[in-house]
Amino acid sequence: MIMIRSIVRPEKADDVLAALMEAGFPAVTRLSVVGRGKQRGIKIGEITYDKIPKEMLIAVVKDGAKEFVIKTIMDAARTGEKGAFGDGKIFITPVDESYTISSGIKETETGEPEEVAI
Repeated sequence: MIMIRSIVRPEKADDVLAALMEAGFPAVTRLSVVGRGKQRGIKIGEITYDKIPKEMLIAVVKDGAKEFVIKTIMDAARTGEKGAFGDGKIFITPVDESYTISSGIKETETGEPEEVAI
């Protein structure tokens, strides 16, 4: 399994969530965050805005779905055909196992569910 963390423009977050839902990936965590990218913020006159609002979307998917989910996010989050500075970033990290709290089910990299004694 892998965790896909995408940082996107706030106005694109709903588009990304809808695209993931339509693609069969409804399980996503959404967080409001602030930050800056390579452009170091936005300078307007004498003022530099370096805490730019963004949305972080987090999803855990099976390894085989990685490329499809990344493409789905990119297509929905990109501004226009070529994109623009500030469209966001996607980070991929491995997930060794996950636990469903309500059922006590553990899921490992192999995808085999295993009941855990609570």
